Amino acid sequence: MSTLYRPTPLVHSTPLSTELGIAVHVKMECWHEAGSFKIRGIGALCRHYVERGGKRLVSSSGGNAGYATAFAAQRLGVPATIVVPETTAEDVRARMRALGAEVVAHGQVWDSAHTYALARCAEQHGNYVHPFDDPVVWHGNASMMHEVARDLARAPGAVVLAVGGGGLFCGVMLGLHELGWHDTRVIAAETHGAASFAAALAAGTLTELPAITSIATTLGARKVAAQALAYAQNGNVASALVSDAAAVEACLRFADDHRTLVEPACGAALAVVYQRHPALAGVRDVLVIACGGIGVTRAKLAHWQSILLPE
Repeated sequence: MSTLYRPTPLVHSTPLSTELGIAVHVKMECWHEAGSFKIRGIGALCRHYVERGGKRLVSSSGGNAGYATAFAAQRLGVPATIVVPETTAEDVRARMRALGAEVVAHGQVWDSAHTYALARCAEQHGNYVHPFDDPVVWHGNASMMHEVARDLARAPGAVVLAVGGGGLFCGVMLGLHELGWHDTRVIAAETHGAASFAAALAAGTLTELPAITSIATTLGARKVAAQALAYAQNGNVASALVSDAAAVEACLRFADDHRTLVEPACGAALAVVYQRHPALAGVRDVLVIACGGIGVTRAKLAHWQSILLPE
C-alpha cells in the first residue's frame, strides 16, 4: 500500500536554545505532507481498517485529523466522509474536498460533530476514525519518539507538546515508555479556554469544559481521552497554560526563526519555550514537538496578531 508519511527532521534550534539557555531540539511534525503529526496515528488507523476490508472511512475534526483522514483515504483508495464543526474555516474544508472527501458541517464544536459522525458512519457502513482516542492512533503517534531516539544521543530532559484530545500526548507517553525514557518530563501545553487536560489534572478525574473559547480550535476537545489522564497520573507530567496572545506571538516568532507556519495550537507548545515557562525549571535540554496544522495562513496569523497583539 501507499506510503502515508516519511520521517520528519529533528532540528537543533539556535534561536530557541539561545532564548532558553539550554539545547532545544524541534521535531518538525509540521513538515508532513499531510500538514501535521496526525498522519502518523490517523494514518495507522485508516490503514488498519482498509487492510481488514474497510470500504469507507468516517471521521470528525475541525481540521488536522479530518485532513489526515482525507489524505490517507485518497492514498489508500477508499472514500472518506469528514464531519466538521460549522466553525471550521471554508479554506480548511476546501482542502479536504480537494482530496476527494465528502465534507459535512454539523454543530458548533467538535463534540457535536463527533456524535453526528458516528451516526453517519453507521448509515454509510463505514469505519470510524477517532481523531485521538484509539490505541492504534497512540501507537502510530509513538513512532515519532522512536525517530527522535535515532537522532539524539540520549533522552531529552523534557518534551514539550500541545494537548487537545490527548492523542499526541498518549503517543509520546507510550513512546517514552517503549524507549525506557522514564525520567523525561512531559510538559503539556494548552491555551486558556481550551484547557481540558489541565482541568482533568486539577480535578483528578475527567472533566468536561462548558465551552471552548480559545482561538486554538484544534485544541478544542472539551474532554480529553481517559488514557491521557491515566498516563499523567502515573508519569512525570507537568501542565503549562498560555494565553492565545502568547500562542500567536510564538507562531510569529517561529515563522521568523524557522521560516515555517504553524497553528496557534502548535504555538501553545512553542510559547512554553519562548516564555521560559516555570515548568521547564531544572531541565538540561528540551525537545519541542512542532505539531503543525493545516488551518494556518499568513493572512490568518496577521488577523490574529491585529486582534491579540496590537501595537
